[in-house]
Amino acid sequence: MVPSSGDERLAALRSDPSRAGIFCDFDGTLSAIVDDPSQSRPVEGAVDVLAALARAYARVGVVSGRPADFLLRHLGPGPDAARDLTDAEHGTLLLAGLYGLEVVRDGEVVSTEEVRRWGPVLEEVIARLKEEAPDGVSVEGKGFTVVLHYRTRPELADEARALADRESERSELVVGEGRQSLELRPPLETSKGTVVAEAASGLAAVCFLGDDHGDLTAFDALDDLAEAGATTVRVGVESEEAPDELLERADVVVDGPDGVVELLRSLVPDDD
Repeated sequence: MVPSSGDERLAALRSDPSRAGIFCDFDGTLSAIVDDPSQSRPVEGAVDVLAALARAYARVGVVSGRPADFLLRHLGPGPDAARDLTDAEHGTLLLAGLYGLEVVRDGEVVSTEEVRRWGPVLEEVIARLKEEAPDGVSVEGKGFTVVLHYRTRPELADEARALADRESERSELVVGEGRQSLELRPPLETSKGTVVAEAASGLAAVCFLGDDHGDLTAFDALDDLAEAGATTVRVGVESEEAPDELLERADVVVDGPDGVVELLRSLVPDDD
């Protein structure tokens, strides 16, 4: 479903790719949601269309709660890895993991010293959670964040929330909400929104595609870019679990990851 206003904005992206950027989430956007996060993979056509877009547009990136090394393994950085979020040459796919706590630069995963100092804290938290989590709530350590999943036992949502809140008070980590999951991460001013704001700096047109609560900060960043004069397109990815707020704020709504790939293909220039 593409409202007419959204179609006009998408046309602005296509009209001058050299001054436009396309950014998207991974889980639920480029990949189907699965019970076991380690088994998540890009849907058919996702990798190829991202590569085609990266060759044509000023900046193309994936901004995810996944660790950056996961994104690197399954999406790759393109032929030339960027040194930072704003110096990418055509052909580079920008990869930012853990909501920007990690990025891929020169083909390597890097994080700041401020992020790394939370490593020992996360190790202790993960160990405690694995001991305390009830059966049916799985604990996924992601390096600088940890996730409590209750997808297979949704009736344990309140127990998972209480456990996350207790650990947050104990460790000073902050709790974020995801798809039938809760994530504890360092209390740093980093989000999908901060990543998109930096990466899209100076662009005339910017698009972000997402499906979950964490993607709302990227929508916020697009709102700020629009106030500064950029043409922006907020794309919501529809599913049974997509939050109403995200779909209501979207300029364009597509049906699942396959709909994302279809829309992205429509943005590839004819001569690519």
